Amino acid sequence: MLRLQGEQVESLWDEVLPVEVRQLPEDLAKIDEALGDLHLLEPIVRLWRETTPVGLVHGRPTIPMGMYVRLMVIKHRHGWGYETLMREVSDSLHLRRFCGIAIDQKVPDESTPRKMTRRLGAETVAAISLRLIAKAERETRFRARAVRIDSTVVEADVRYPNDAQLAADAARILAREGRKLSKIAPTATGRVRDRSQSVRKQLLQINRSLTRRVSGAKEQVLELTGNAGKLLEMSLREARRLVERARRSARGRGAGAKLRAAHGFEQILERAEKVARQITQRLAGERITDRLVSMSDPDARPIRKGKLKTPTQFGYVKQIAEITPHTRRGARGFVLPPASLPGNAGENELLPQTVEQIQSLGLNIREVAVDGGFGHHKTVEQLTPLKPDRIHITGRATDWSKRTSRRLYRYRTGAEGRISHIKRSYGLDRTRLKGQAGSDISAGWGTLAYNLDTYHRYT
Repeated sequence: MLRLQGEQVESLWDEVLPVEVRQLPEDLAKIDEALGDLHLLEPIVRLWRETTPVGLVHGRPTIPMGMYVRLMVIKHRHGWGYETLMREVSDSLHLRRFCGIAIDQKVPDESTPRKMTRRLGAETVAAISLRLIAKAERETRFRARAVRIDSTVVEADVRYPNDAQLAADAARILAREGRKLSKIAPTATGRVRDRSQSVRKQLLQINRSLTRRVSGAKEQVLELTGNAGKLLEMSLREARRLVERARRSARGRGAGAKLRAAHGFEQILERAEKVARQITQRLAGERITDRLVSMSDPDARPIRKGKLKTPTQFGYVKQIAEITPHTRRGARGFVLPPASLPGNAGENELLPQTVEQIQSLGLNIREVAVDGGFGHHKTVEQLTPLKPDRIHITGRATDWSKRTSRRLYRYRTGAEGRISHIKRSYGLDRTRLKGQAGSDISAGWGTLAYNLDTYHRYT
């Protein structure tokens, strides 16, 4: 059963506490006031109505959604993990009161918000954030007049990839998942031998070759990488035989469970085959497109942004759009839910999502500032539905005065500082959730936490 609000927070124990302890800090008090509007939680009700309509009024009650949203906001404001979040909330009287947890009430287990995060998904969080922006337009002095748009990379939670390391991971995961499949389908004879240690020996020799920096080291590295690929191919052949036998044995009672296990194993098998193909392409000197960089996060991709410190990053491209009331120095506004697509999407590929969000809010945008990565003609065409007075693209000549050009140039440059601020303070630097959907969820909660901090500045 879906619950939006919890029980009364105050108890008899609160009477013995000083008044200062019972009052929330100013920033939390403003956020608490904003989240007190149940209209913001309507997307959660709509999700329940679409997926489990019976669960609206029947079944075991959920944790209060108001409490859950507050827990996630605290999590992203401080950069805590779920276990740390529950520990800190349990030990803090202010955080307990903010989240709606009485002194004598037990804090939910860390698995509860973790599972709820995946269930709600990115679209629900984005809808809450858009409703908050609309609430600010309607009830505060905030009026959106300009928008600055730029893209950034949210790094995946993976280590720096190389082909031999990926081969070792693939061999280990195939052996582990093969053992699980054999337990579910015991009549499927055969096993997948764990060759990860043998592959790691090749990886160790590669590291030694690179350290020596002698002539012929590159050829030796390629030879050792090829050996790692051959060991992986042996595991792949065993895995193909095992999954075929498991599918043939899926008869009678328990057939559905066996088929589901075989399907999950085939997905792992496809990733391992892709690693083997990448090694073959590298040895042949062929160009590798759509490279897999992690067995545990198959949606992450290598992305080059031309930065000196990190020329190549591994993760997801997010387009950040900040709507502000003016373009003066120090302008701060609300950030729209980040636009994103699988792979290394370009600026103009993501721009239609941003424009659609602005249109859904009905904002009167007068000026738009973007960087030189946007194509001129395509950008003007995609921004036409917004009917802005000016579109500033860095590096493009304009008919405006020098003063206006300098103002918009500085305004656009501020987008980089805003992105850096959100990354450092709200967790958009790295996503701990796997996959494209996980990165969208993590970025959505980070921007919602930022928007709530921005909201109390206009109240």
